[in-house]
Amino acid sequence: MSDTNDPVVVDCDRCLVRSPGACGDCVVTVLLGAPPDGIELDTDEVAALGALADGGLVPPLRLVIPLTTPDTHAG
Repeated sequence: MSDTNDPVVVDCDRCLVRSPGACGDCVVTVLLGAPPDGIELDTDEVAALGALADGGLVPPLRLVIPLTTPDTHAG
């Protein structure tokens, strides 16, 4: 996900791949039932979820959000 210590904000409403197929196989939905207000994960939590997914214990985080930087524009 991120190489920084910034938290990862999981906002299901902003996810670009949100669909029954993607959400049903996302760790957030599996563990939390897609919380309506989203969740914030710190880097340790993201790493732990990644390790669980790598071990086949939970599905991976499927979150895909639009990129907006000075060089890109969401549209």
